[in-house]
Amino acid sequence: MQTSSSIAQRFRLDGKIAVVTGASKGIGEAIARGLAEFGAHVVVSSRKQDAVDAVAESIRTDGYEASALACHMGDVEAIHAFVDRVVDERGGIDIVVNNAAANPAFGPVEDTDGDAFDKIFDVNLRGPFELCKRALPSMRARGGGSIVNIASIGGLNPERGIGMYSVSKAALINLTQTFAKEWGPDGVRANAICPGFIQTKFSRVMWENDALLGKLERRLPLGRIGQAEEMAGLAVFLASDAASYCTGGVYLADGGYMLI
Repeated sequence: MQTSSSIAQRFRLDGKIAVVTGASKGIGEAIARGLAEFGAHVVVSSRKQDAVDAVAESIRTDGYEASALACHMGDVEAIHAFVDRVVDERGGIDIVVNNAAANPAFGPVEDTDGDAFDKIFDVNLRGPFELCKRALPSMRARGGGSIVNIASIGGLNPERGIGMYSVSKAALINLTQTFAKEWGPDGVRANAICPGFIQTKFSRVMWENDALLGKLERRLPLGRIGQAEEMAGLAVFLASDAASYCTGGVYLADGGYMLI
């Protein structure tokens, strides 16, 4: 924890190494850019190397620090190799943002087959578990760290049509709190962000339908769906020493959806 009394300084991430998964677009990309803007060296990760190369190059063009390294979050061996390479090349890991997610099943839960179930839980739950567990020794050696898991309002109140995705996010929230409880003595904090309806590829079916979008926006207290960039500030806060007494928290960023 920084000893400076300056609140502004506590938000700075200079010298920190941050890993962001699912960062080739949407919420992950926005968070990667935000962390870099506040001084972190961000390792941009997603499944395709060319996609993360483009994001990292764009961040560097803006004058910030970033590198790119592809990783499939459903492949345990790939995750371990990814973490080991980041630690070897960058000297360690201070911040982990688990944003990568999968949802190959839309519709009633009884229609979710075993393959879809496995993919959802491999990427949405086991992936973050394996990445954080592998990064833990480095965080301990560096005096602590911050884990920010991107969950969902579906993890708090199951959404129709994406039932097993919602279940996986509920499990991710509990995993986050388990990390917080067990790793807090090592100086490792863990928090979860639950986005609401954000205008990303994942939610395209909803926001491209004018009738559905209008119905939702009329009900939302803020009167609109969110943008990926609006998730970045909360992630930067939780990653930084400004949130040094925050762990095990579940933070809504949903435009008031859970109040409906």
